[in-house]
Amino acid sequence: MSRRSVRTIVMVTTSWLWLGTPAWAQESSLSLNLGHFVVRGEDTRIVDDVIATNLGLFAFGLDEFNNSSIGAEWLIGFGDYVEVGFGVGLYQQTVLSVYDDYINVDNTEITQDFRLRVAPITTMARFFPFGLRAGIQPYAGVGVGFFNWRYSEVGEFVDFNTFDIVRDRFVATGNDVGGVYLAGLRVLAGSRFAVGGEVRYQDVQGIVGIDQGFLDERIDLRGVTTSFTFNVRF
Repeated sequence: MSRRSVRTIVMVTTSWLWLGTPAWAQESSLSLNLGHFVVRGEDTRIVDDVIATNLGLFAFGLDEFNNSSIGAEWLIGFGDYVEVGFGVGLYQQTVLSVYDDYINVDNTEITQDFRLRVAPITTMARFFPFGLRAGIQPYAGVGVGFFNWRYSEVGEFVDFNTFDIVRDRFVATGNDVGGVYLAGLRVLAGSRFAVGGEVRYQDVQGIVGIDQGFLDERIDLRGVTTSFTFNVRF
């Protein structure tokens, strides 16, 4: 994601908070969410994405990286229509793989584990067109995420210089900033509780490095999380 895009998101978020400050809602809530993260499809991933490149050599499905996620967010109301949130989350998945066209001399598979973990810290602003006190509350939001991630490839690999099979591990970590966009619906259940659903898109990518032993330079961390949300108001 470009620096200009990040600056734009920060300006929009700041504007929403500024518009909401004249009437402090004097309430906050804790939101817990349980979701499912879906990675971008092969046809829409960045051109030098290591996971897409691996598809040409290893036998696994891109959708095997889809998995559950969890998160929590502290929400504070500003005025009648704006809410700001500070959240954390966690997604991780291990995908088992083998080579497409190579096997051991004893006819067994050459196996690897591809592991991805993403732990975002986010600052979000949500806009509620019907207000924060309506019984049914559709909303849209935008924000910025700080994404701590780790990607590794561990197992047996073919050395294409000698065609020997060696056991090795390749690990990349990063902390990258990206935009977050969301839409959702919340329904009040009494004076303190609310339940709902939310769809969230994260726009972020990192660098793994060909010089670190990976087959390509970057990793595409973009994707959509669909979550069930539960709110407790204080």
